[in-house]
Amino acid sequence: MAALSKIPHSCYEIGHTWSPSCVQSAVDVTRGALEVSFKIYAPLYLIAAILRRRKKDYYLKRLLPEILWSTSFLTANGGLYIVFFCILRKLLGGFNSWSAGFGSALPASYIAILVERKSRRGLLTIYMANLATETLFRMAVTRGMVKPIRHGELNLFCSFFCCRSKDGLKGFAFSALKFIIGKEEIPNHSVMAAEHTCTRPLERTAAIETGEDSPASAERPSSRRKTLLAYTRELLESICKKGPRHRCCKHYQDNCISYCIKGFVRMFSVGYLIQCCLKVPSTFRQMFSKPSRLPSLFYNKENFQLGAFLGSFVSIYKGTSCLLRWLRNIDDELHALIAGFLAGMSMFFYKSTTISMYLFTKLVETMYFKGIEAGRFPYFPHADTVLYAISTAICFQAAVMEVQNLRPTYWKFLLRLTKGRFALMNRQVLDVFGTQASRDFKGFVPKLDPRFTTILTPGFCFPNLHC
Repeated sequence: MAALSKIPHSCYEIGHTWSPSCVQSAVDVTRGALEVSFKIYAPLYLIAAILRRRKKDYYLKRLLPEILWSTSFLTANGGLYIVFFCILRKLLGGFNSWSAGFGSALPASYIAILVERKSRRGLLTIYMANLATETLFRMAVTRGMVKPIRHGELNLFCSFFCCRSKDGLKGFAFSALKFIIGKEEIPNHSVMAAEHTCTRPLERTAAIETGEDSPASAERPSSRRKTLLAYTRELLESICKKGPRHRCCKHYQDNCISYCIKGFVRMFSVGYLIQCCLKVPSTFRQMFSKPSRLPSLFYNKENFQLGAFLGSFVSIYKGTSCLLRWLRNIDDELHALIAGFLAGMSMFFYKSTTISMYLFTKLVETMYFKGIEAGRFPYFPHADTVLYAISTAICFQAAVMEVQNLRPTYWKFLLRLTKGRFALMNRQVLDVFGTQASRDFKGFVPKLDPRFTTILTPGFCFPNLHC
């Protein structure tokens, strides 16, 4: 019954505890969100433009408007939330278990996503739907409705069934998968019909076909001692140059063995460098105060974990695909499902709910649009904006009522966007709804001005009063 009840406190006593004025509070949040949003999107768009090799005309005419466009979206999302927070309180005469979080964030998020460019709405919707699904699952686990699945992150393999299908994944997801596993494993759609025939003859190096060594190796003195490094180099060269390649394989420059080895080395290096770059800002700040921590930038367990995950994923995926082509003598889309399942085991090196949930959400989206094309699912206009608003409202509900069930990175983002004001809510009063809203706030009680309060709640400590 507590969850259905209503508390008559003012929005000052619950929400914007730093200021008794609703207008001033909305201005404070909007001003802070504007500053933070610009700092987020300015380098993001600039880096994206550099990577995409945009021309000079883009930097002069389009870069700044696009930055301000996305900045306006994120600012509106944060500022309008506190506006509707106060409006709902005045309309309802108090707060219930949903109005402070879901009810206030729903209209704010819907209006905000309409401000954003249409080209970015889909990506934002996928991200928030992913986050909302994870939040709902954590809520259900907390309430004992479901049991957590051990190693559930291994759902990563699911999406790779689509990447081999004709017109499967598109956009950013397709580009990312193409970069990771290589264009050789994503067939050209114009030659899909010829994929199963594999008419090209089996290719091997001349040394294997003739069974003869090169003249240079024949003239090499047998008494010459080989160092371990030279022996290893020759062994790798022998494997790379003399190994077999099936006629159905598209990696023309390498045989199947070197194809897998090079894939591992390449993606291991990418993962290692990504983690190193992410640690540069924090390490740079400590470089002068604690120089001894500098080696941790390069020799860190997390760096090798991401590298091992990406490297093993690619090598297992490519190795399984090649093996299946050798065994079945055809190149089939079914190979991607099997290879993706086995490659998903590589997530033991780097367990990430974010990655697996994003790919699972992308899989659901792809299958849904496939169903629309086949006439089996209905098409809902503006579904992306509605889904974004609902997903964001779910996350805000968790941020207000049960932060422990929200993804920590998103909670930190909300704190950054509001300049820490999201943590100043009086969650001790919200504990009456039974969600343990104040569990992670160590008994925090805001200092309120008694001139603007309506109810004296036990535990409050007002200025100039002895508690």
